[in-house]
Amino acid sequence: MCSPGASTQAAENLTTMKISVHANGTTTVFELNDSPAAAALYEQLPLECPVEDFASNEKIFYPPSKLTTSDTPLVSKAPVGTLAYYAPWGNVVMFYQPFGSAPGLYALGHAVSGQEQIGSMSGTLQIAQEKP
Repeated sequence: MCSPGASTQAAENLTTMKISVHANGTTTVFELNDSPAAAALYEQLPLECPVEDFASNEKIFYPPSKLTTSDTPLVSKAPVGTLAYYAPWGNVVMFYQPFGSAPGLYALGHAVSGQEQIGSMSGTLQIAQEKP
């Protein structure tokens, strides 16, 4: 389970929400969609979370609070760099290999830089709001 960082900020009046995920001296930046689930994740930042490898195609972490999935699109196809939320388990997913779809898998956004780093993430992630 993740622990909150020093401060949190609401995602108000932002046209594009971006988050940075730091691990092993590298950074991956994700641009979030405008869904309620993405906004709920953004509002929980900053976080420090242990990252886990799952199914040889994704890295996962568990935010402290579950995300609301109403009005959030399901993932129909997840190319490399897709950021998603798997509601049945309450974890955020970062795909480093392509994936199809799964019931309960909701789209949160996609990597805009550093997607090649996702597969090598290990240890503890530092996840923060990316400032414009």
